[in-house]
Amino acid sequence: MDTNRQYKSSVFALFFDDAEKLIELYNAIENTDYAKDTPIEINTLKDALFLDRLNDISFLLDGKLIVLIEHQSTPNENMPLRLLLYIGRVYEKIVNGKNIYRQKLIKIPKPDFIVLYNGDREFPDKSVLRLSDAFEDADIPSLLELTVNVYNVNHGRNPDILRKSESLNDYAVFIARAKANKAAGMSLEAAIEEAINYCMENGIMREFLEKHGSEVHNMLFTEFDIDDAKLIWQEEAREDKAEAIALKMLKNGFRQDVVAANTELSVSRIKELAARTMQ
Repeated sequence: MDTNRQYKSSVFALFFDDAEKLIELYNAIENTDYAKDTPIEINTLKDALFLDRLNDISFLLDGKLIVLIEHQSTPNENMPLRLLLYIGRVYEKIVNGKNIYRQKLIKIPKPDFIVLYNGDREFPDKSVLRLSDAFEDADIPSLLELTVNVYNVNHGRNPDILRKSESLNDYAVFIARAKANKAAGMSLEAAIEEAINYCMENGIMREFLEKHGSEVHNMLFTEFDIDDAKLIWQEEAREDKAEAIALKMLKNGFRQDVVAANTELSVSRIKELAARTMQ
């Protein structure tokens, strides 16, 4: 299965593709009290926008509020721009068939933008991203703004939110268990399998895992594999940059020990680069 091209292509999106869970989640995050039977319409985008990935979740709550929730394992400062593009597409769906050029005002639901982070990097319980931070000239006043609240939902963080949303807490426990298994030296396959079995045995996401166990296994394997690949790519980028600096320093006559100390490259690698400068 090409999980990057499938609707509900992440465990998070699949697990929360449920009206009651979304109401519970939204109430926990925004400290609201919408009833379980509040009208909700899930309208997550199903066509590709970025790298064949979908937006995670969007839904219309009580006919008045459009909520976009993104789940991230890596901090991404471009989320306001991405969500700006997403909300435009969602509004297109909502006003489809209506004449936006007529004089009478067309009412649209108010948007709310939320990012839930559960990656391994140190991250505050809450932070705020703004579209205006991306503008080329911040000194020029702009009438366009989009604000995104980012919450750290790793197990043990933002306890008030996790306490109010059993579904989000269960998800956090499941992911934390799989990560801990992997960190303890288990293969990725075994780490995920043990986490699934542990949660089912302890009544955590049991019904969901009984129904989607194999699908969850495949999705999470892909998600973790992509996260590992990103770390490798980032490390390679850092190494490439360090090597470029090292070459410049060597060509300008700096001693090899000085270059090694300032680039954190190994002495043997510095020697190899020095040999290249002599060719």
